[in-house]
Amino acid sequence: MRIVFTERELDIMAVLWERGPSTAAEVREKIADDLAYNTVLSMLRILEDKGYIGHTEEGRAHRFFTRVARDQAGTSAIDRLVDKVFGGSAELLLTHIVRDRTLDESELRKLRRVLDERLQEKKR
Repeated sequence: MRIVFTERELDIMAVLWERGPSTAAEVREKIADDLAYNTVLSMLRILEDKGYIGHTEEGRAHRFFTRVARDQAGTSAIDRLVDKVFGGSAELLLTHIVRDRTLDESELRKLRRVLDERLQEKKR
C-alpha cells in the first residue's frame, strides 16, 4: 500500500508518532503552526478516513492513534522520492545524500557498514 501524506498530515502524524495516542487538543499543542482546534480535528478525521489513524473514545474526547508505523511511511515516502525526483534511481538518491549532505565520520561509517552488509547478502 502506497502511503501518501500532505505536508500538514505529516505534521500531525509526526506528533502522534512522537507522543503516542493523543487528543486533538494535545496534537494542536505540539504543532509548530498556530492552527485552530477545528482545523486539527478536521485533519485528524481526514487521516482516519484514509485509514492512517484510528481513535478510542475517552469521555467526550477522542484519543487518536496511528495505524501506520513511521518506518512504513518512510519507506513509502522514499519510494516516491526516488521515483519522482531521481528517476527511479536509488543510486542517485544515495549519491546525492553522500555528496550534498553534511555527514560526519560516524554517519559515513554507518552507511559504509550498511552497504557492506547489503553486498554480502547479495553474494549469498
